[in-house]
Amino acid sequence: MHASSFEGGRDELLMRRALELAGRGAGRVEPNPMVGAVIEAAGGGGRIIAEGWHADFGGPHAEIAALAAAGDAARGGTLAVTLEPCCHQGKTPPCTAAIIAAGIARVIVATPDPFPAVSGGGINALRQAGIDVTTAVCAAEARRLIAPFSMLVQQERPWLIAKWAMSLDGRVATAARESRWISSAASREIVHELRGRMDGILCGIGTALADDPLLTARPAGPRQAVRIVLDGAARLPVKSRLVRTARDRPVLVAVGPAAPANRLQALEAAGCEVWRGAAADLRERLTALLTELAVRRLTNVLIEGGPQVLGSFADAGLIDEVWAFIAPMIIGGAAAPPAVGGTGSASLLNAAALDIEHVGHPGGDLFVRGVVRRDR
Repeated sequence: MHASSFEGGRDELLMRRALELAGRGAGRVEPNPMVGAVIEAAGGGGRIIAEGWHADFGGPHAEIAALAAAGDAARGGTLAVTLEPCCHQGKTPPCTAAIIAAGIARVIVATPDPFPAVSGGGINALRQAGIDVTTAVCAAEARRLIAPFSMLVQQERPWLIAKWAMSLDGRVATAARESRWISSAASREIVHELRGRMDGILCGIGTALADDPLLTARPAGPRQAVRIVLDGAARLPVKSRLVRTARDRPVLVAVGPAAPANRLQALEAAGCEVWRGAAADLRERLTALLTELAVRRLTNVLIEGGPQVLGSFADAGLIDEVWAFIAPMIIGGAAAPPAVGGTGSASLLNAAALDIEHVGHPGGDLFVRGVVRRDR
């Protein structure tokens, strides 16, 4: 084996460990990206002497945690980090300065930072200091890891995850609108874990009226999501469970320009926050709402239905990720609602396609998770 081949394989092993560590920050670091780092001892050989990851928003970055764990042993070593080290003063000092001061000889970077204040500057700073920098190791995996962060800083909207539970024939309820429970208890546990990592959980007024949901994680996760209801005419009842718990867990009711003033006053008096979209067109209101959520630094938002809401986001090309739970049952009936409504795609060529990331069988269901392709 050539030395360069050995080094490339060793770099990948180090980076894969760093990626594994980065995932520990899920739900704890947003709106920052998840980042992991490992330090290999001077002289190589693949011996990891320190590890670190970004554990909490506002806390030390992954590189700083790893350098602190390594101490003086970091000198002459190799640092593998999943995201380009920052070179600007934010909530914490620049990581590049700490790396240089620690005497690190080589840095392996998976992907550049999409944040404009960094974006290549960190790599340049390290190289100017005489540090050997290798890039694009496990780049695709690293970009996927920070996809929600990239969406927030580049497209100025949250990463949108569409979730639904349906029968084998694609129904989310019977014709009589009975839907509890299509999915298994094990599937619902997965959903609650997901909810606990979200910044926002969104549903339409149809689902709010039909199911009277709480839209909370049970048990609670590391984050408390804002519960968002798309409610053009402000029909959400003040006696609903969402409104009755609004003083304990935030509820944002997104209404249209024609929503009655007395209904808005009632919701606000009960503790809800009302966001009024100026546009009469639903798609324009959705775009404006997502911009508002990005301003509030919501990074991950879960869309829980119903069919028309999911269809509206799908028609607008706004769904980024799908979590679908398929129960081994056939409901049937032309009047039984489908998982995704809206206009839909007139052509299979233009239908949204997924890159499948996971398939499982919780409680006998089929669980499919994937990311919507953007390269078609």
